Amino acid sequence: MENDIAIKTLNLTKAFEDNVAVDNLNLEIRRGELFGLVGPDGAGKTTIMRLLSAILRPTSGDAWIAGHSIHGEEERIKEKIGYMSQRFGLYEDLTVMENIDFYADLYGVPLRERPSRYERLLGFSNLTPFKKRLAGDLSGGMKQKLGLSCALVHTPEVLLLDEPTGGVDPVSRRDFWRILYDLLKERVTIFISTAYLDEAERCTKIALIHEGKVLMTDEPSGVKKVLGVPMIEISTSEARSAGDFIGSIDGVLSVSTYGDKLHVAIQSKEIAVKIMDQLKTKGFLIEGEREIIPSLEDVFISMVNKEQ
Repeated sequence: MENDIAIKTLNLTKAFEDNVAVDNLNLEIRRGELFGLVGPDGAGKTTIMRLLSAILRPTSGDAWIAGHSIHGEEERIKEKIGYMSQRFGLYEDLTVMENIDFYADLYGVPLRERPSRYERLLGFSNLTPFKKRLAGDLSGGMKQKLGLSCALVHTPEVLLLDEPTGGVDPVSRRDFWRILYDLLKERVTIFISTAYLDEAERCTKIALIHEGKVLMTDEPSGVKKVLGVPMIEISTSEARSAGDFIGSIDGVLSVSTYGDKLHVAIQSKEIAVKIMDQLKTKGFLIEGEREIIPSLEDVFISMVNKEQ
C-alpha cells in the first residue's frame, strides 16, 4: 500500500444475517489527516470502527491500517492503532494514573519510557491535578480525556475514535478537539465517527454515511457545494405548518425545520419570491428571509431523501 495512505478499505462489507451494516466501503485516508465518518445512529459507524481495529471480521472485502491487512495481520494492526470505543474500558475503581499504567502494561510500553510519556499525556489532557483521583469520580469530559490518554500511551500511528464526545458538555468537547489538533501536528492519523455535524466541520475530510453506505466523501466545504441549488432561510413562529405548506409549492426541492427557522432548497432564486408571496397570502407571519449557504445537515438530509 502507498506509504502516504494510513487507512484503506476495498469493498469492505459486514452483514449480520440479513442486515448489511457496512456495504462495500471504499475509503482512502492519508497520514496526518483528520477524517470524519458522519452519520446518524445505526448508520454503521461503530461496525466500521470494529472492522478497522480488527475486532470484527468482515463478510467480504479488505482493509489496511498502516500497511497491514485486517486479514492475518491483526496483531500488527493493534500495535499501530489507538482505539477508543463509545464506552471506553476505564476501570472506575482505579485512579487516573493506575488506569494509564494498566494500559501501558497492556501495550508493553517499556518502563524507561513511561515517565516522560505520562508527563506529556497528563499535561495535554490537563489531568495532572487529578492523577490520584478515582476514574469513577471524574466528570464525563475528564473520563473522555483519560480514555484518550490511555489510547495514546503507546504512541499509535492511527487513532480510531468512535463518537468520543457523545454526551459530553460543550466545554469538554472543545477541549477534546484542541487535543486532537495538537496530535495532528505530530502527523497522527485520526479517524473519528460522529453524529454531530458541527464537529464534522472541524475535519479535514469527511464521509457521509447512511445505512452502511457512503453517500459522498470530500472536504466539508466541498460537501456543502454539492447541493448545487439556492437555499433560503425563512424565520417564522409557525415553522412546522409553514414548512408543510412550502413543501407543496412547485420549484421547492426540500424543506428542513430548525426550531423557528426553515431551510428551503429551491430550483432558482425566482422561486423565493413566489414562496414569500404565497406565505403572505395564506396569512403566515414571516419574521425574516435570506439566502444562505447550505449546511452539512442540509446536504445530508437532501442526499438521504434522494436515496429513499
